[in-house]
Amino acid sequence: MKRRFILPSVILAIVGLPVLAGLAGTIGPAFGYLPALGGDDLTLDHIAALATQPHLTRSALISLATGLVTTGISLGLVMLFTAAYAGTPMFSRIQHLLSPLLSVPHAAAAFGLAFLVAPSGLATRLVSPALTGYASPPDWLVPHDPLGLTMMAGLVAKEMPFLFLVALAALPQVPLREARHLSASLGYGRIRGFLVSTWPLVYRQIRLPVFAVLAFASSVVDVAMILGPDLPAPLPVRIAEWMADSDLQMRFLASAGALLQFGLTLTAMALWLTVEKLGSLVLRRMSGSGARHADDQVIRAIACAAMMVSAAMILLGLAALFVWSVAGLWPFPALLPHSLTLKPWMRALPEAAGPIITTIALAGSSSALALLLAIGLLWREDFRPGGLLQPLLYLPLLVPQLCFVFGLQILGLMLGFGSSFALLLLVHLIFVLPYVVLSLSQPWQAFDRRYERVAAGLGKTPLTILLRIRLPMLTRACLTAFAVGFAVSAGLYLPTLLIGAGRIVTITTEAVALSSGGDRRIIGVYALLQTIVPFVGFLIASLVPHLLFRDRRAMRI
Repeated sequence: MKRRFILPSVILAIVGLPVLAGLAGTIGPAFGYLPALGGDDLTLDHIAALATQPHLTRSALISLATGLVTTGISLGLVMLFTAAYAGTPMFSRIQHLLSPLLSVPHAAAAFGLAFLVAPSGLATRLVSPALTGYASPPDWLVPHDPLGLTMMAGLVAKEMPFLFLVALAALPQVPLREARHLSASLGYGRIRGFLVSTWPLVYRQIRLPVFAVLAFASSVVDVAMILGPDLPAPLPVRIAEWMADSDLQMRFLASAGALLQFGLTLTAMALWLTVEKLGSLVLRRMSGSGARHADDQVIRAIACAAMMVSAAMILLGLAALFVWSVAGLWPFPALLPHSLTLKPWMRALPEAAGPIITTIALAGSSSALALLLAIGLLWREDFRPGGLLQPLLYLPLLVPQLCFVFGLQILGLMLGFGSSFALLLLVHLIFVLPYVVLSLSQPWQAFDRRYERVAAGLGKTPLTILLRIRLPMLTRACLTAFAVGFAVSAGLYLPTLLIGAGRIVTITTEAVALSSGGDRRIIGVYALLQTIVPFVGFLIASLVPHLLFRDRRAMRI
């Protein structure tokens, strides 16, 4: 019995303790306690100094609104699309279209959207001058609009595939087919019948990922730097600037800002709980009203169009990045460059080789460790819906990165730990593990256990059954989970920046650092490299089962 608690204890040590220690390392300096910088007494001076910062309220409100709007729109569209098309061929087609978008890092998607909607971007060139009359770029404050609408659009386009993934993992756990037949027999339309009979069961299972999206969107740094407003910038960007200030005393102000961000995220979650109660009330009214709304074709078409537009935004953005990366002279409003050149690639690749190798090493190591831990959790049935380990695993996603990674950095400095690959690997593992477990749990639970019973009846041990039966049959699922973890690690910006202290550089930190520059060609090269690295992981996950089981058609699934 004691051995059963070993693995959960390891997960607690890897995930729970660093988050709690990081929060402690942030709260102490916020109240003046940081002996390494002369802060020996508790004080409210740094909280007061934070309150005097110009336009602080506006920065905080932008971040709060970004979290709530992004989560609400993303979840609403995924909900409507799932209600309209779950179990249909269209659902499968959109699934295959959206799934590869998980490999696109947030920063690369943000760069692509910026190149798409900028005044001289691809979208304007497509309709100019024929439809707009523009012979020069219009004077639009896009993408850095004051309300952060472009930033919200970019986050919605990226978070919808993630929520769609977790909804896919939840659907096998609910009686979808039976509920469909029952609601149809009562005269309900597809959407209303799904919302009344099935959606509450689905949402109960994806609730933690929804809160993770809310926490991430309200505290994101890299996307806010690329697409968000400048004056004032969203609160997370300002905190990151205070952290990077050459004046070490600004660490106190940054800690106070991180504490404010933590409170802001908690406020967003409290408001979301209110939204949940209102949504529950609306569903009860819908169920009790007796209205069937069998004709919902318009709503279904809107939901499908929204999902396709979301995917198209990212794909067109990547196309814009590619064209800029090989563009020679490209005056506005020409749709295509006058000439093509590989000089940007030739100039960037030698400098990018080191960060790419570091990215692959970090992502590969953290994903491999996370996959081993995920297999151990699922094999021993320690990870169950509603169990204690589920919220523990999501803890790094529910607490804003700014609020505990900065504290980890301060604690590391106080304890004499410098930046190292091993320390950064541990921090990456904290973020990668939840996604790997989430990706692997659905196919693991859907596995036909009759194969294991047959093997057990032949006298095979549980470990032999795992290694010889289950894992070979779940090769594609394991490789896909590894690829998801690889993509998450490759796209981590803030943890790499803070824990790496600028000494350990990845392709993501280099790409975001270029966002303040004006060379679109080099930005295009780095953003594409940032996308290619995780995409190769998904390509391998897709091809390896075909090669390993080329003579066993049923295994190549």
